[in-house]
Amino acid sequence: MPGVRASPARLVIALSVAAALAVFILYTSIAGAGTPQIEPSSLAGHRGDVLLVGAVVGPVRGDSHMNGGMRFQLKDINGHAPQRVAVKYRGEVPDLFKVGRHVVVEGTLRSGVFVAKPGSLTTKCPSKYAPAKTSTTS
Repeated sequence: MPGVRASPARLVIALSVAAALAVFILYTSIAGAGTPQIEPSSLAGHRGDVLLVGAVVGPVRGDSHMNGGMRFQLKDINGHAPQRVAVKYRGEVPDLFKVGRHVVVEGTLRSGVFVAKPGSLTTKCPSKYAPAKTSTTS
């Protein structure tokens, strides 16, 4: 109909919803999970919950389903810092967990031991995009 004009209310509502979504996306990208992700060499100064990222150093002792939990140590993934952190963990252990594997675990440092939240241990999968190992033959 040539003389009928559409109401601007629909446009205002659509723009308001789009603006709210944009603010939400911006907030989640800046704030993230809210839990700092650090390596063992940086753990000493942190208080409260953190995500500890590191390489498992042996030996692995104990049982993750028993009262004492499973105990192991983590070091920085790049291996440049000599610091190691003792970890106490209870809960399910991923199938790929072993010495040398890169892991992420959430918890708190208490009296020099990183006490992990039950069920927070995850392994980082080895990259299939890593360069192939070359063999040298003479």
